[in-house]
This record gives sequence, C-alpha cells and structure tokens, in this order.
Amino acid sequence: MPRMVRCGLIQAQCEWSPEKYSLADIKKKMIAKHEHLIADAAKQKVQILGLQELFYGPYFCAEQQTRWYELTEKVPTGPTVTQMQKLAKKHQMVLVVPVYEVEMTGLYFNTAAVIDADGRYLGKYRKHHIPHCHPGFWEKFYFTPGNAGYPVFQTRYARVGVYICYDRHFPEGARILGLNGAEIVYNPSATVAVYGKSYFCDPRGKIVKQASRDKDELLVADLNLDEIQKVRDTWQFYRDRRPESYGEITRTRAAENSEAAN
Repeated sequence: MPRMVRCGLIQAQCEWSPEKYSLADIKKKMIAKHEHLIADAAKQKVQILGLQELFYGPYFCAEQQTRWYELTEKVPTGPTVTQMQKLAKKHQMVLVVPVYEVEMTGLYFNTAAVIDADGRYLGKYRKHHIPHCHPGFWEKFYFTPGNAGYPVFQTRYARVGVYICYDRHFPEGARILGLNGAEIVYNPSATVAVYGKSYFCDPRGKIVKQASRDKDELLVADLNLDEIQKVRDTWQFYRDRRPESYGEITRTRAAENSEAAN
C-alpha cells in the first residue's frame, strides 16, 4: 500500500484595514476566520495543514512603521500558538503556524511553529532570507534573519520541513531540509494582496493541485510519500553531488577584496 498523506493549504485575504480597525481587532478577526477554515480542513480529513505567512494580519512589509511590532508574540508560549495547539489536538491535525515572533525587546523573527496532531509543540523555523526591495518588501525593518538552522519535524503523519516565502529563491536551505530527512516542505508566503495560486508540487516538480488566484481557499491534496524514493532512485542527486567542492559558495567578493588589501 502506498504511503498517502492528506495535506492542506490555506490562503486567505485580510479584508480589515488598519485605518478602520485596531491591530488587535484585525488579529482577532483573522484568527477567527482561520478557525473556520481549519474546521473545514478537519471535515475533509486533512492530516497536515499549513497556514500562510504571518497569517493573523495583512502583509504589512509594504511600509516601514513601528506600529506593526504590536503583532509580535512569544513562540511557543504566546496566545496564538497556544490556541492552535488546542485546535491541532481537537482535530488530530498537524499545523504549520506562521507568526510574528519576539524573542526579546527589539529582536523579531518571521517564524513558523510546528504543532503535532496531539497538540504538542514540536519546534519552530525562522525565516533565513530577508528581502528589502521594491515594490514593497521592506522586511529587514521587521525581521532578524533566522538563526535556528533548518530543522525537520517528525510529526504523526510525515517528516515536515519549513521554508518561508523568499527562502524559496535559495536552494541551499532546501537541500539541507532534504538531507535532514524532510518528506514534505511547507513554504508559507504572503504579499500585500492575496498572492493566491497556492499549490502542491510532487518530487518531480510537477504541480499536482493549485488554488485560485485571488480567493480565500482551502486547498487539499493526497500526497504519495513513496514517490520520493522512486524519484531518488531515478535521479541520483545525493550520490552525484560534490559537497567537498562547494566551499567557494561561502566566499564573497568582499572577503576576496579584504584579502587582497592585506
């Protein structure tokens, strides 16, 4: 029998403007909205569910305003992760929960907590690659680069890794997740509006299920984890890679210039 896992993704617009609602009210409304979507996922027997990046508010990085620091909370002891632990246990569902984390005063991370199907907090991933560019991705104003490596979480249903949004442009960390044993990698994303078109991709890179462009949606797909080994048996990337030859990837032109100056 193939090893099948039913997975889900949620994409949801934040329709409450910070010009009309307090940030606390927006957060409350977005969490309530997601509770309904999580319940819908449970009805469809989803086993592992990923929420979108910074799920309990709008994507606020199009501006640089200190007011958004109000949305930070501790992980895992903050109210959102605690609430999601209860939902995970209730629905016997693994949850990937992206939040705005505060570690200490002034030290903030773009983080995703991973909660097992019995409600246990398994750990967190902190976004490594932080953009700061047009047209409205001023993330270095808000986030410290991740410092907790590339963990893989043994959940009830599969070994899960997490990348976040811009991370996907950097294959090095994704390779590490694979080497660490990840069978499914969730990559929650967000932009100013609903980015949409959330999708599941198989080990060959083929999109197997895709959501709409601009609507709130729960996307559900049954993934065959046995396909991972089949692809690896065909394409021997782990056999053929040459890590001993990649040292230059850690060198920069600045380092070379510094050496030349000496």
